[in-house]
Amino acid sequence: MTDDHGHDDSHHDSDAGEERVTSPMQSFGTSQVTTGLVILLVGLVVVFGVPLLV
Repeated sequence: MTDDHGHDDSHHDSDAGEERVTSPMQSFGTSQVTTGLVILLVGLVVVFGVPLLV
């Protein structure tokens, strides 16, 4: 079977015994949350603050 991106779905990695972990499932710490909030605030200042100053 082939998916939408042309990859063969029948091929499996050699470590098929391991369960696949995707980003939303991984735990994160306070430093990652703080970094995300700082990036959010900088983005909001760029999007809304700069046009108001000009």
